[in-house]
Amino acid sequence: MDLRLYDTLTKEKRVFAPIDADNVRLYVCGPTVYDFAHIGNARPVIVFDVLFRMLRYIYGPDQVTYVRNITDVDDKINDRALRDFPGLPLNEAIRKVTEATANQFQADVDALGCLPPTHQPRATDFVLPRPDGKTDMVTLIQQLIARGHAYEAGGEVLFDTQSMADYGALSGRKLEEQQAGARVAVDAHKKHPTDFVLWKQSSAEEPGWESPWGRGRPGWHIECSAMAAAYLGETFDIHGGGLDLIFPHHENEIAQSRCAHGTHAMANYWMHNGFLQVEGEKMSKSTGNFVTIRELLNDWPGEVLRLNMLKTHYHSPIDWTVKGLEESAKTLDDWYWVAADSKGGHPANKVIEALSDDLNTPQMIAVLHGLRNNAAAGDEKERGKFAASLRMLGFLSESAADWAARKQQASGIDAAKIDGLIADRTAARANKDFKESDRIRDELAALGVTIKDSKDGTTWEIAR
Repeated sequence: MDLRLYDTLTKEKRVFAPIDADNVRLYVCGPTVYDFAHIGNARPVIVFDVLFRMLRYIYGPDQVTYVRNITDVDDKINDRALRDFPGLPLNEAIRKVTEATANQFQADVDALGCLPPTHQPRATDFVLPRPDGKTDMVTLIQQLIARGHAYEAGGEVLFDTQSMADYGALSGRKLEEQQAGARVAVDAHKKHPTDFVLWKQSSAEEPGWESPWGRGRPGWHIECSAMAAAYLGETFDIHGGGLDLIFPHHENEIAQSRCAHGTHAMANYWMHNGFLQVEGEKMSKSTGNFVTIRELLNDWPGEVLRLNMLKTHYHSPIDWTVKGLEESAKTLDDWYWVAADSKGGHPANKVIEALSDDLNTPQMIAVLHGLRNNAAAGDEKERGKFAASLRMLGFLSESAADWAARKQQASGIDAAKIDGLIADRTAARANKDFKESDRIRDELAALGVTIKDSKDGTTWEIAR
């Protein structure tokens, strides 16, 4: 079956055809490492992890290259370094901030069940020409100047948006309609308000590199153009990120990359995930609903967050709620109980079919519920198919026993006491003492325990 993906550039769902089926190439914009990642940052990480898994399933795990960068040079990082480490030299303080926050991010996404990308380049390693010859930012800027697409003015190097006939195609913004405003900086030295910075000067108190234009640092957009080309080439298959990156970031990446290399495209498919709200409101520190991945992981297993994210199609806005998390937790408790550590089988065709339709994860979850029912009926082949489907999607990362034990530990419930009460209830039922059986069931419920009776006996789990 064909994999069909919605392309933001052409605004249609298209059959995916890789440039080279032996080397399928995917780039996704990663974090700027100045603080804990929030739950909105987790959405592209999870969405494109599912795409990565799908591509590996179709083409083979060794035939897919996934690059997700780390931005470790940024004015927000400088501000954080000065705030947190005022007594240290700036470069040393910046290194402390970026190392700590990059490690935090990696631990968070690991807990969400995400596979590591093939490469996770850091921006600071690609500013100057490299011994290995991989693409770097300074060389890209030089190429843009040489081709007539960039100029020096006001101590900066700027991209000349008027030099590109179809600038604005990704976002649908025509150049003549773009005015200086919220997302277009107002500077007198620009030829056009939409011209954007490729290189800017650094003061003695700011990080900088010696370049043909003096000591300075790169603009945000040129970083991804360099790192994508370094590992994926001048034109590659898929570029992903959040809707908020379409303009200006991805628009400007396209402009830089195409004009520097003289190519018709930077990537053949552009994919963007929708926004996230918390309890029906835009997430904001000022409204008090700003929540980090780390905070959520203190209360919920990473797989619960993962499932909760995938219940909504990646194109659509998602409303992140406690009720949704509770429902996702109950679903996973049930899935772990039914899958019961089955190791055999292959992912179900219907799961692959759902994902082949532009990563239709709501349909995929509906299919999983059907597989669960078949597996619960006692068919070992169906149970194996159910478990294999879940593992392919990043679930069942631990044993059913470990999953249950972790819940018990979190709830503070005495497992031996519960087992004893269940044994007493089983004996009461055998003696047809249903009044006592019901009393014990109510006692268990009061302790926050849900029991399930089957032909194989009685199992229990922690109710949320």
